[in-house]
Formats: sequence, C-alpha cells, structure tokens
Amino acid sequence: MATLTRQDLNFGQVAADILCEFLEVAIHLILYVREIYPSGIFQKRKKYNVPVQMSCHPELNQYIQDTLHCVKPLIEKNEAEKVVVVIMDKKHHPVERFVFEISQPPLLSISSETLLSHVEQLLRAMILKISVCDAVLDNNPSGCTFTVLVHTREAATRNMEKVQVIKDFPWIVADEQEVHMEEAKLIPLKTMTSDILKMQLYVEERTQKT
Repeated sequence: MATLTRQDLNFGQVAADILCEFLEVAIHLILYVREIYPSGIFQKRKKYNVPVQMSCHPELNQYIQDTLHCVKPLIEKNEAEKVVVVIMDKKHHPVERFVFEISQPPLLSISSETLLSHVEQLLRAMILKISVCDAVLDNNPSGCTFTVLVHTREAATRNMEKVQVIKDFPWIVADEQEVHMEEAKLIPLKTMTSDILKMQLYVEERTQKT
C-alpha cells in the first residue's frame, strides 16, 4: 500500500479544498436548521452520501462562496484557527456562534487509498450532527441574520489587510460584539481527527435570547 507524506503533496491545499467544500455545506445547513431564511429558498441535495439542505438564493450563495474563497489561502498556510458562523438578533447582538476550530496535524505518513474515504466518513458524521443540533439549542428570535468570522494566527492577521483575494470583498476587523457573547453556554457538537485535518465543532449559545 502506497504511503504519502506532506513532502509528496501540498497537504495544505488538499486540506483547504476538503475543508472549504465541507464548510459551504455546513453553513447552508446551519442557516436552514436554525431558520435564518425561509425554508422555501432551500433545496434538498446529497453531500457526503446524506441528504442536506442547500440555498437556491444567488446572492446568499455568492456571499458564502466569496467568504470561503478568501478563507482558503489561510487554511492552506495553516493560518486559520477558527471559522465561526455568528447568528445575530435584530440589534446585531450574537445569539449563537457555531465555532469550527481547525488545525492540520503534525507531519505523518498516510495511506493514500483510505485517506479520502475516511475523511468523508468523519465529515458525514459532523453534517449529521449539525442537522439535528436544534434538539439541543433554544429557538432564536425572529429576524435573525448571520455573518462569518475567521480567527487567524497573529502573523496572518498582520498580512491580511494587504491581501485582497476578491476585488471589493476585503477583510475587516470583526466588531467586538460579534466576537464576544455575554452569559453564553458552550455546547460541544462533534470532534473529528484524521491524518490531514483536525476539527472541533461547538456552539456558544446566549442564555437569554429574547
């Protein structure tokens, strides 16, 4: 059985491709499950061999794609620590933060034949957990919106303002109230560990939402 090391492949690029594809599905599913948009704008698709709900709204889809396109170079360089989907009430105060904590494991030899199928199984389990997360979360108030934040390592933060991956889609420093939530409880959802990617998903939920 052939083995591959990080010197043989650009593992950062492989991890970024896998993770950004997953995050796109996960963000759509979070927006559907947490009822941020009407259910009528979503269609059932099949990803990771399980049914998921994906938006059909062009502007929403473009925003998500543009965001992940900008995140991808950070993941390739292992400079992104967290990708966070923040759900906010009408006053733009966070009520929920879905936190994807990510890292690339140390140098390891891996089996090329089993890597992708193993990672897909792990991502499938994470998608299934997101699809039923409303069972452990309280209902959100009406009129909620969302944004996506990226927590980067310090060296990356200094360079981000100089690099604009997509024209007219610059990085900006997150508003303090989007980053911190008062009186929040932490709800672990799922952890995955593979030879190419480690990820922990948890939700920070505001205790009083109304």
